[in-house]
Amino acid sequence: VNLAWEARRARMSEWQPDQAGLAEVLQLLASSQSASNETHRAIQQRLASFNACVPDFNNYLAHIFAHRADQQGAVRQMAGLVLKNNVRERWDELHPPVQAYVQQAVLSCIGAPEPFLRMTAGSCVTSIAYAAGLPSWPDLVPTLLRALEPTATGTGADPASLQAAEGSLAALAKVCEDSCEQLVTHASMQPLLPPLLSTLISLFTSPHAALRKHAVGCINNFLPLYPEPLEQLLPQLLAALDAAKADPSEDVRRLVCQALVLLLDVAIEQLEPAMPQLVTFMLSASADADKLVALEASEFWSSLCETRCAVSALSPALPHLIPLLLRNMAYSEVEQAELLATGEEDESEADRPEDIKPRFHKSRPAHYSGGGGGGGEEDYDDDDDDDGAVVEWSLRKCSASGLDIIAGTLGGAILPHLLPELQTRLACEEWPVRESAILALGAISEGCEAGMAPFLPQLVPWLVETLDHPTSLVRSITCWTLSRYSRWICEPGREPAAYLQPLLRGLLHRVLDHNKRVQEAACSAFATLEEEARELLAPYLDDILSALLAAYGRYQAKNLLILYDAVGTLADAVGAELAAPRHVEKLVPPLLSRWAALADDDRATFPLLECLTSLAQALGLAFQPFAQPVYERCLQVIAGVLAADA
Repeated sequence: VNLAWEARRARMSEWQPDQAGLAEVLQLLASSQSASNETHRAIQQRLASFNACVPDFNNYLAHIFAHRADQQGAVRQMAGLVLKNNVRERWDELHPPVQAYVQQAVLSCIGAPEPFLRMTAGSCVTSIAYAAGLPSWPDLVPTLLRALEPTATGTGADPASLQAAEGSLAALAKVCEDSCEQLVTHASMQPLLPPLLSTLISLFTSPHAALRKHAVGCINNFLPLYPEPLEQLLPQLLAALDAAKADPSEDVRRLVCQALVLLLDVAIEQLEPAMPQLVTFMLSASADADKLVALEASEFWSSLCETRCAVSALSPALPHLIPLLLRNMAYSEVEQAELLATGEEDESEADRPEDIKPRFHKSRPAHYSGGGGGGGEEDYDDDDDDDGAVVEWSLRKCSASGLDIIAGTLGGAILPHLLPELQTRLACEEWPVRESAILALGAISEGCEAGMAPFLPQLVPWLVETLDHPTSLVRSITCWTLSRYSRWICEPGREPAAYLQPLLRGLLHRVLDHNKRVQEAACSAFATLEEEARELLAPYLDDILSALLAAYGRYQAKNLLILYDAVGTLADAVGAELAAPRHVEKLVPPLLSRWAALADDDRATFPLLECLTSLAQALGLAFQPFAQPVYERCLQVIAGVLAADA
């Protein structure tokens, strides 16, 4: 393979562009810099057409990008970007000599003085490596490693050596991210691993932050695979990570935290002797002023719970860890501003299409979670923030998930440290502080179920009262937290008038809240309550249906999907109790009218069908008057899908 590749490269080293063709490509690239949108599209189409009629067109792009220093940087970069797209989409269509020339050209530009050209060269390298596979480019990793050697060994401090090292390591970082498994598993790549890993670890102490960042990031891509050469270098790696814990670069500190979290999964035996020091560091990192560093460090606590030393490592840290997690669970000022930007009363604002997530079929019992569900990270990934403004994994969500999992690991042992903190925060007049404490109460509901039971007779009524808090974010999280205690509220023998009735009234009131986020949380919480209460809800069906039908007339598109789910869950819960004529007349016709107004391919059709399925099963013969039109519409939908797929 190496000899064949060398032969192709030798042939292409003699390639020279046709000057007329080169001039045309240069003119098109230059014109695209100041063209209108319409002209720019025409230029892109003209350039794309060359792929079909000019076999060595990508040589021209590579030549301009790598060798035409007389051209403006923007023109060279545009050539590189077009080249990147071409190789990503058409690599297998290129003739082998063209492939070899392109590979050689982009590698020659990896150490260009201009940062934007180095970045574009790295993108081209990554695209080729991904499209062709690393084994088919045997010269790539050795070439990048050679460029790193002067900087890694301290023998190259001149600007050219540093530029080559930065460009090569940035490219290597992308290659490791995309193709790490090939480096570990392919026989032709395995001999490169020891020198590659050793060089990367040596760069942890580079005086240049960019090199340190990429070096740690590259190593992190190998940690989940944990190849034998990396295992053999573990002492050096741990020493290098230890030295990098106080790195002045936030990016490096974040990646160091990520590395230590990954090592919990693969090298717990080696970490265990130094676990007290590691826990101390992670406590400090979880409080880092940089929120991304704190977020990465906070992942440690959930991961630690999955190890054999969880109890012994976490227990001594609880006096410091619990207050830290609670502080990190409060909304930041930026999150507050984003989440409250639409105001407290926004129910009349139509949802944007991008606010509504794609929906896939899932078996019951399952429904949208307003703030959490069963006890893992996924329960906090779709919490009450999910309105299109703050949807990414956040320090707040990570900390809440961590507390949830710690509670599941240590149980009531956390309560002596947690309850005094919660008491103080629940009494605080600042709503973000109180809201974070209510979130914490929900997070510990399962792990500390037995320990919290003595406090629930006072706590549940207080939470029901808090459903009327003036701040929508407090109301929404209170809905979720109450739903987490639904099982206790609905335990056999517990008087419904004491807890279930007040909670039901409070949730139905919030189902009709003027804030869309609260509507969503209340509707989801009610669905959770339905699953626990089941037949206990039968005496309250008139009030429930009145509230749900009122919501049906007020909800925007996103919350309508959750409302359908709540109605379907109600049918599953109370069954034939819904078959009373007054309930059927109130509930079914509006749903069928809505269905009739929807196109067959509307995203709301499927959840509405699920709702009608549950209703049909619950109502039995009482659904018969509606059966024929439903049956015929379902056949129409099936026929339409089959015809579209034909």
